Amino acid sequence: QVQLVESGGGAVQAGGSLRLSCVASGYTYSGYCMGWIRQVPGKEREGVAIISRDGSTLYADSVKGRFTISRDNAKNTLYLQMDNLKPEDTAMYYCATRRYCSGLTVAGYSYWGQGTQVTVSS
Repeated sequence: QVQLVESGGGAVQAGGSLRLSCVASGYTYSGYCMGWIRQVPGKEREGVAIISRDGSTLYADSVKGRFTISRDNAKNTLYLQMDNLKPEDTAMYYCATRRYCSGLTVAGYSYWGQGTQVTVSS
């Protein structure tokens, strides 16, 4: 079955960096769009970044220039490099997959990971 397993979250101070990873299994990873989505309790999920099968990327304005999404198809792994973190980046971060990218909308993802918590203190 399809599995997405995130790791790399943690607690950092503002200005610090974290690198999230998401290992995928159970499907043809290279043929699917991948995305990172975050959620703060009590708020709606927010699309952070996506990467298409051919490596095209799209970022939310709030993270543009600070976050970098990448994928290693040989390792079935998705990454999110987060630099210059801010307290407002504090959230649970999920990776998710769907056949075709459709902007930063969080609707339409077929599978989700369990999430990894990122906490940024000021």
